[in-house]
Amino acid sequence: MLHIAIPSDGLTLLNLKKFEQFDLPAPPGGIDSETNGNLVLSFEDEQQAVDYSMELDRFSETLNDVDSPRYKAAGEIMKAIGEDEFVQAYIQA
Repeated sequence: MLHIAIPSDGLTLLNLKKFEQFDLPAPPGGIDSETNGNLVLSFEDEQQAVDYSMELDRFSETLNDVDSPRYKAAGEIMKAIGEDEFVQAYIQA
């Protein structure tokens, strides 16, 4: 199981409540929140995380306003997935 945390003090101040309000697609493994408010995305493996990132990319392309918090939140999640050390190792393998 792979867990990727999105800091709640990031660009969009994303937390579980905002994730749900933005109606973003949920990862297959679900979402949770840490005690400090960070959003945690769960995946079975690195490939599932990459696939979800691609799904979010397609989703964000459907949004008309690139300055919207929803668009920025999707970008922040994609960035966190891309920067995850396990995902990076998987992609480089």
